[in-house]
Amino acid sequence: MKMVGALLAVHREAAGYTQRALAQQLLISEELIASIEQGRRPLKMDLAIQLDDFLGTNRTLQTAVEHMPEVDLVPRWAEEYLDCEREAIAISWYEGLVLPGLLQTDAYARAVFRSRVPVLDQDELEQFVAMRVERQEILHRRVPPTTSFVIWEAVLHDRLGGDEVYFEQLDRLREYAVLPGLALQILPFGRTTHAALDGPFVLLETPEHQRLAYTETQRGSQLIADPDEVAILTQKCAMLRTQALNPEDTRDLLDRLLGEQ
Repeated sequence: MKMVGALLAVHREAAGYTQRALAQQLLISEELIASIEQGRRPLKMDLAIQLDDFLGTNRTLQTAVEHMPEVDLVPRWAEEYLDCEREAIAISWYEGLVLPGLLQTDAYARAVFRSRVPVLDQDELEQFVAMRVERQEILHRRVPPTTSFVIWEAVLHDRLGGDEVYFEQLDRLREYAVLPGLALQILPFGRTTHAALDGPFVLLETPEHQRLAYTETQRGSQLIADPDEVAILTQKCAMLRTQALNPEDTRDLLDRLLGEQ
């Protein structure tokens, strides 16, 4: 990926474009160009074709992508979602099984991946953890996406990784609960109604203001663009926010749990 990124940078500079100017010409984000050139994101074939055509590089980038080795750490069915998550200007996430990846500490993420069946070898596990933690940089950008998390209270009582990991993770949640542009709400025990009994989901808004939804199963996932289907999940999300504790009461609950140390 670094080699292909360096190749793109050489051709871009030879054509006299900055990253920003090239992104504007191709109607893509400057951050995407920068990430590819730094080897942090793979160059996809459709963009390679577009770049070769625009820069006049005679299929150089297409050929490089064609001969890239397969990378199995990120399943192909998850790559499209991760691309959308990086670019999103708004993210709404309901989770009832495990804390959202964007909120996990290193140790909690490690405990999540250690729970996998079949078991991951140690090198794979650490690579998965590093990738998950890297995703969290979007919350710390100069202009982060607007984010909303609703989490079922049961998730807060699981002690994945043991007590030390548990309380470190609670500290992280309490810290993130006051980040600008981030709303954290806990859906408490004892509800008589629940808008998301069908399971977790994520809503995304792209820089072009397209609204998408994402759901996962045990062995796959679905990125949903159909407006009618996205609208249904948007309604569920709105109802969940009314059923959950407000952000202030959520912070009080986290303080009480942290007081049990």
